[in-house]
Amino acid sequence: MKCLLLSILFILSCFLSITQTLIHAHNDYQKPEPLTHSLRYKVFSIEADIYLSEGKLLVAHNKNELSLAKTLDSLYLQPLNELYNQYHGTVSTDSAYAPILVIDIKENGEAVIAELIKRLVSHRSVFDRSVNPKAVQIVISGDRGSSLKWASYPSYIFFDGRPYEVYDSAALQRVAFISDSFSNYCRSGDTVCQPLQQLVKKVHNMNKLLRLWAIPDNGEWWNRLHKLGVDIINTDKVAECRNYFSSGVSQQ
Repeated sequence: MKCLLLSILFILSCFLSITQTLIHAHNDYQKPEPLTHSLRYKVFSIEADIYLSEGKLLVAHNKNELSLAKTLDSLYLQPLNELYNQYHGTVSTDSAYAPILVIDIKENGEAVIAELIKRLVSHRSVFDRSVNPKAVQIVISGDRGSSLKWASYPSYIFFDGRPYEVYDSAALQRVAFISDSFSNYCRSGDTVCQPLQQLVKKVHNMNKLLRLWAIPDNGEWWNRLHKLGVDIINTDKVAECRNYFSSGVSQQ
């Protein structure tokens, strides 16, 4: 019952804490201002790709980048903790804003999650919305391990679901949103995306939000996907995407 309540509160907070179009900052760590830029434009979720190497959680897209990679602690966990201390329980001067940090695990999912929990447990007011409703929500993507184990993790750990996976009720309560590749449903030249319309209906019937990765990253498709019911717009162009929707162009 407690997990169900947390799941419901999480979904409600997704809609209530951010009134703007929901934006996912893809590979935020590759940008000139990791974290800071995405927070400035009040993205819904911020993505960091993670490897576990010699006991460190390193942020990198590929293994060949690990020798120069920075740690998750230095890029995200420590700066977020400092922001929450600075703003007395929120991430910025906007007390209604509460972002999500998506940890995209490239391999060794269960080991990475175990290391991550060690780093989060002493900062529950920053990373646990049952302690602080404006905390950062942690969502695990990529190598997420078996869904049968999801309910055994601390209640502040949520997961990025897939539309083709089958979850028991306990695991479903830990699904923050549903994600899949754009190419599984549409091509950039399509005028009608019936498979996507069916996906939107399926995900919304589950009372979950929908995100597609690898979308055509431009205004035309941001707008089309938004109007089709894709809840979270995945982009490498955070500022342009936010300005696009803020301008009202998408309403035309």
